[in-house]
Amino acid sequence: MQLPPEGARWLIRLRWFAFVHVLVTIWLASSVLGVIARPLPLYLVALAIGGYNLLLELYQRWPHPVNGRMGRSISLQILLDLSALTLLLYFSDLPRNPFLVYYLFHIIIAGMYLRGTAPYFFAGLATVMVGGVMVLEYGGWIPSVPLRYPSSPAARPADGVYLLGVFAAMASAIWITVYFTTSIRRYVDRAHAEIRQKEKMLGIGQLVAGIAHQIANPLDGVQNCLQRIGERVKDDARLTEYVRMMAEALSRIERTAKRVQAFAQPRGIKLESTDVNAAVESTLAVLGSAHGPRIKIETELRDVPPVQGDPYTLQEVLFNLCTNALAAMPNGGRLTLRTLALGSKDEDQMGSVAIEVADTGIGIPRVNLEKIFEPFFTTRADSGGTGLGLGLCRMLISEMGGRIEVRSALGQGTTFTVVLNPVARREVVRAS
Repeated sequence: MQLPPEGARWLIRLRWFAFVHVLVTIWLASSVLGVIARPLPLYLVALAIGGYNLLLELYQRWPHPVNGRMGRSISLQILLDLSALTLLLYFSDLPRNPFLVYYLFHIIIAGMYLRGTAPYFFAGLATVMVGGVMVLEYGGWIPSVPLRYPSSPAARPADGVYLLGVFAAMASAIWITVYFTTSIRRYVDRAHAEIRQKEKMLGIGQLVAGIAHQIANPLDGVQNCLQRIGERVKDDARLTEYVRMMAEALSRIERTAKRVQAFAQPRGIKLESTDVNAAVESTLAVLGSAHGPRIKIETELRDVPPVQGDPYTLQEVLFNLCTNALAAMPNGGRLTLRTLALGSKDEDQMGSVAIEVADTGIGIPRVNLEKIFEPFFTTRADSGGTGLGLGLCRMLISEMGGRIEVRSALGQGTTFTVVLNPVARREVVRAS
């Protein structure tokens, strides 16, 4: 899920509020409360915030390519804000300043809007900034600027143990924040992708159902007419053969239309306790030996708990994945089906079970990995591929509460992983 570019503009608008808030806070702390003895450096930093925010707003209004613009703008804003926040806190007794927690705000923004390792980079940068100021002040390399609280008017150097405790608390808070924010963002991205996939599949289902219906009605009339023509030309062997070939072609069209209609109909999935090992074995039995002698099929079925799923739908998905794997090995290879319990390795669902369908085929280019679940995307159009199989598989597994993951390398093969949730313990006891 790509967040809209309004995010960068929203951050600029929010910074104007922060700019006013900083000015008011400095004035209250220095003129009213008398906590800050030298407010001038703080006012200069606040004016710098207003200045670069004005430049950022002008940059947002300037017409230029959108590709990558929002990510660069957010990164630049976070970098400037972290620098400004560090200066503000340094000139107002960073170790004892209650506004130290404002670092977390920028880490949350980085986790929401930035991809890859960028949020962790800014978490590391914030940690270094906080720790750096504390070390430099404690070592006497930079002058300390203490606050003058009424309860302790005499400013004393910060104790080393106190600094270590504050740094440990702040650093752990920063890294916990970036971890949870990025984890939630990954979950939202995956959920959004599944919703988009379902919407596409539902739209395609309605479309193909209408097309199949329009084909089926006149097809019956054509078949009836052809049957009567066949009765009139019984004495002509050549024409009879032509009629037979036409009837077979129409029959294939009819079967295709029925398959399309069946695809378009909503599938009722009944969730129950499902043995994934039994599903794998049933799939291999249906697959048979039509794969040829140059392909070796292996299984690695471990002792795994039952999952929530529909056994027949799961077999359909595994069959589709296996046929795709066989098609990816035209010169032979090895197809491996394995089951394993992920346990605590799965961040989304503890105790989940995985079914891997791995081949040693030609692999999938990296540029296509994000497209293979898109409806009608196929690299096997010349051999009859429609591009609907993987999209349907993903939708069916999603309806069972699971997910499909893929990893591939060109020339080394592809592995599809179906991850399903375990059956609740009370359901297992009830079933036994």
